[in-house]
Amino acid sequence: MKKLLFIFLITSTAFAQNANRKFISITTDKNFCKIKVSDGSYQIRFLSDKIIETTFIPNGEKYNPTSDLVVLNENKSPNWKISKDANSNSFAFNDLAVEVIKNPFQIIYKHKGATILSEKSGYTKRKHIPLENVKGNIVYDSTEVLQFNIAPDEVLYGGGSRALGMNRRGNRLALYNRAQYGYETRAELMNFCIPVVLSSKLYAVHFDNAAIGYLDLDSKKNNTLEYETISGRKTYQVVVGNSWENLVQNYTNLTGKQPLPPRWAFGNFSSRFGYHTQEEVKKTIKKFQDSNIPVDAIILDLYWFGKTVQGTMGNLDWDKDNFPNPEKMIADLNAKGVKTVLITEPFILTTSSKWQETVDKKVLATLKNGKPATWDFYFGNTGIVDVFKPEGSAWFWNVYKRLINQGVAGVWGDLGEPEVFPSFANTAKGTADEVHNIYGHNWAKLIADGYKKEFATQRPFILMRSGYSGSQRFGMIPWSGDVSRSWGGLQSQMEIALQMGMQGLAYMHSDLGGFAGDYFDNELYLRWLQYGVFNPVFRPHAQEDVASEVAYKDVDTKEVAKKAVELRYQLLPYNYNLAFENTTKGTPLMRPLFFEEPQNTALLGKSDGYFWGNDFLIYPITQRGQTQKEVYFPKSSNWYDFYSGKKHEAGTTQTVVTNKENIPTFVRGGSFIPMSKIVQNTTQYNLNSFDVHYFFDEKATTSKLNLYNDDGLTANSFENQKFEKFDFRSKFKNNTLNIKVEYDQAYANATSKKVTLIVHGFTQKPTNINLNDKKLNPSEYTFDSNLLKITLDCPLDIMNDLEIKL
Repeated sequence: MKKLLFIFLITSTAFAQNANRKFISITTDKNFCKIKVSDGSYQIRFLSDKIIETTFIPNGEKYNPTSDLVVLNENKSPNWKISKDANSNSFAFNDLAVEVIKNPFQIIYKHKGATILSEKSGYTKRKHIPLENVKGNIVYDSTEVLQFNIAPDEVLYGGGSRALGMNRRGNRLALYNRAQYGYETRAELMNFCIPVVLSSKLYAVHFDNAAIGYLDLDSKKNNTLEYETISGRKTYQVVVGNSWENLVQNYTNLTGKQPLPPRWAFGNFSSRFGYHTQEEVKKTIKKFQDSNIPVDAIILDLYWFGKTVQGTMGNLDWDKDNFPNPEKMIADLNAKGVKTVLITEPFILTTSSKWQETVDKKVLATLKNGKPATWDFYFGNTGIVDVFKPEGSAWFWNVYKRLINQGVAGVWGDLGEPEVFPSFANTAKGTADEVHNIYGHNWAKLIADGYKKEFATQRPFILMRSGYSGSQRFGMIPWSGDVSRSWGGLQSQMEIALQMGMQGLAYMHSDLGGFAGDYFDNELYLRWLQYGVFNPVFRPHAQEDVASEVAYKDVDTKEVAKKAVELRYQLLPYNYNLAFENTTKGTPLMRPLFFEEPQNTALLGKSDGYFWGNDFLIYPITQRGQTQKEVYFPKSSNWYDFYSGKKHEAGTTQTVVTNKENIPTFVRGGSFIPMSKIVQNTTQYNLNSFDVHYFFDEKATTSKLNLYNDDGLTANSFENQKFEKFDFRSKFKNNTLNIKVEYDQAYANATSKKVTLIVHGFTQKPTNINLNDKKLNPSEYTFDSNLLKITLDCPLDIMNDLEIKL
């Protein structure tokens, strides 16, 4: 017994907090558990039975209740279950608990009785040792640190958008949003540095502070997680989940859900750096239409306000020499179903037409003496709009309001890290270093707030290069920055998108084809576009040395690329349904394979394949001349080649042969895949008549699809009951497949729909088919190439019951 006690004391001391910190007292009120220690105090509260928040307030500081990052502020502390003994107090809310050990002092977090995380040294101050890549950016003598124990076998994710490998354990990561031009397979610091860590133990810890700093994911290999900052709140939330989907749902409950984007955002974009004239814009869209290539929007880079790249940033108004009649141009594009998106930046050059106006209206970040802060960077000598100042936010919004009234449908916010933001600049909310990481976050917020106030029925499209935790709630559409136009650049994109989806920003995507450089490789271009079909946003974009638009490719390349674009449009019902699921549950559109097999350690670092929604399994081709691909088929289902129908057994690893036309794409057995007709753009899209492909599998005894649809434009359609819904259910038993189809929620006075059901996977013709207890004649369906096709009339609120005997 003495030996066991000795071992316990050694173990508890090894993981205990700083021995110099002494427990003094613990009290509770209706809101908080309050703990007094020798160097400050803690305030702990439950935000839900899945989220617990802890704040440390050092001696001499006051509690700051204001968060820039989270929205969940409900206090569930009255539901605490409190238990005590001589040396500890425990507070539990259902399966989530915090235990406070008095001596040696320690705070421990538990889920379902098991320890998931504990403070190690807790709060300390120490000498700042900067990472090499931020030596000129994070310049402080000391920093404040929160330190935690983690288990030796945990795999760690998070920290924002980076190319490091899926398992980010072993890295010390700077939290300083910054672009990395032309990156390929490794990028340690990028545009979205998010202070959240997710663990393979199915918990997350989110550090609720805006200031710059670091995340250390056990870089010293001593089972330690650290958050390090220059200043600000010492607040963090521990989030738990019963599955990966549940964990991400709970995290987005904390930081906010993404509003449903307009449907045209899921179409094809015409984009490059950049279109120089109104005539060039007109010519480009005509090129798409003459080739019958679907296109929904055109994005204008910085030439819309200036003839040159340098010296004109901040004009934020049309260059009338090259765009003489922008209102007519936009109206003509709208008449063709094509939306206009304009680039904007927050930098106002001293040479721009808006410089004196912004100085006079005091909308810029300042020096300590109150004068506008200016500095040099690539584009010229500049100041920056203070988006934290009411006058700055209002001025910037009025720029957007004017453009929206001209017919502009989307906003592109570039350089919002900010690209260059010296420490000497000051904003209404704090120094540049205190607000650097949330500049893009608040920039998106002012646009979203402006829409809600003045264009309340319109869904915004806000494409931005930088943000922070919670930016998704403003409708931000992030992209992965200036990636190299190379195979290495393509190889990093799956990891970046999967990681960001887990961290709430599920619309992370890339410049399809790659952006940086003049590398010319049509094979790379096609493989990137084929991957992009199964991305949240399909947006080819590049420097103009090599055309990014499908319409400008050579005949052979255009033919294959056009098929990718057309498939993107055919999948609109499926993709839009994924968007609805993300809006309501926070579930990422792109999902790692370990979401389905969390105990399969071989999958925890895997990003070369992923789920697109629940029912597609995607394996991009990321190497030149790749003729075969090793594919793991998750064990939950059998999988069917989307193009050939070939069956692949669950839980197997197989080598599949690739082809030029598409990347390896598989569909879950038992799934319903809704597909629409090909349209020139989404203004022609509806679900009055569409196809639903069902992939029959004997092992899939039951399945379902709840398909959501609305007008694709109006804000809050779901909340205002302005939507339609289709329900599909299958059951296989006793050699009989039963499929039920119902159109059970309508909008716009719809009364009936036509659904063509296409059943894959039969090896022989069914012996009998009944619809609503009536036997179908052979003329009422077709069976060809092992595909059964039946067109169903679906009146509102009437179930179609199909019975197929094999």
